[in-house]
Amino acid sequence: MVDAHTYTTVKDSGIEWIGDIPDGWNIRTIYQLVERVKCKNSELQENNLLSLSYGKIKRKDIDSPEGLLPASFDGYNIIEAGDIVLRLTDLQNDHTSLRVGLSTERGIITSAYTTLRSINARHSKYLYYMLHAFDLKKGFYGMGSGVRQGLNYDEVKELRIVLPSDIEQEAITTYLDDNCGQIDSTIEEAKVSLEKYKAWKASIIYETVTKGLNPIVEMKGSDVQWIGEMPAKWGKTRIKYCATFAPPCDTSQFCDESIVTFAPMECIKNGYFINREGIFGNINSSYTPFQEGDIVIAKVTPCFENGNIAIMNGLHNKFGFGSSELFVFRAKTVLPKYLFYCLQNEKLKQHACATMTGTGGLKRVSTAFLQNSYICLPGEDEQQAIAEHLDRQCTEIETLVTEKQALISDLESYKRSLIYETVTGKRKVL
Repeated sequence: MVDAHTYTTVKDSGIEWIGDIPDGWNIRTIYQLVERVKCKNSELQENNLLSLSYGKIKRKDIDSPEGLLPASFDGYNIIEAGDIVLRLTDLQNDHTSLRVGLSTERGIITSAYTTLRSINARHSKYLYYMLHAFDLKKGFYGMGSGVRQGLNYDEVKELRIVLPSDIEQEAITTYLDDNCGQIDSTIEEAKVSLEKYKAWKASIIYETVTKGLNPIVEMKGSDVQWIGEMPAKWGKTRIKYCATFAPPCDTSQFCDESIVTFAPMECIKNGYFINREGIFGNINSSYTPFQEGDIVIAKVTPCFENGNIAIMNGLHNKFGFGSSELFVFRAKTVLPKYLFYCLQNEKLKQHACATMTGTGGLKRVSTAFLQNSYICLPGEDEQQAIAEHLDRQCTEIETLVTEKQALISDLESYKRSLIYETVTGKRKVL
């Protein structure tokens, strides 16, 4: 890893998002350094399909049944390794995507994207990092005037950037390749750990709500695919017999002075609500109301598939409301927390996903399937013991998950700062 220092003599670049730069660096406009690539894929001469996703240019299967018809690729753009691809569309609605990617191979990509090729090939990698830094600063959203759906090349080509010497550019790209590569590897390792933690938690919940806490207890067949064997002394019951579906909620107690929980699907996680508190007046009939002890589940993909389920814990308030795309269950003949964990049975969820109906990305879980699904039914004391055991186990795992997520967030933030500081001369690497 190259040691980093700072430059002793700086000057004002005159570019707001860059600020001061080393005294020997130059100011250039993009059109002075690149040419726009317009190489139509006539007669399908190239079939290596590429796409820009999360700032990375990746291969796609051109023969995938989910892709476009082969004839549609005739108008795609042929690009080469070292070309820079910009996605300048949908700026109004998408404020999170990364919009700059660097191609590492020859292929075709949609002509809806803008592709730039460095006039001097030695500048290509540095220009990518510079535009990537501008992208990380969300600079494309501030270009042009008014509310914009997209930008065109004539607007982007006027973007001013800074340009060090060729030797410094090579040192910068080597430094960033090395350090960003190490950071990316650590992030990927952390993400793998996160998936293992999730699988671990799902396994613990499944084993506990279907097999109990005694590893040597006598077992019997349940005749239910998502339960398998269960303790011989346990019974089973359909969810509709042990819980009320879409139970009534006394909304008359919601008033202007009441603080209630608003829980759209993105505020629901495996556990308690992540509360978004606010003053609430008249409840809208399209909202889904719930109260303390109720279990709320997202009914649409991808939220259901991601396990968005929570129990109203009443730590802050007794009542809540949320999206109409929520299921609400209220335990009747089982303990609420035990039912909460039963509804997280990973195998039950897989079968529920198979019953989803609808088109596009918003398929819905079958209400009838959930109501008629079986759960195991131990005695109340054992239900309580299971709930308490899972509370402890899941809390420990969630602590590990939170720590790992914080690490990923810190690494991503450090990487953004590293790229910006290096390409704008705040960090000296030569």
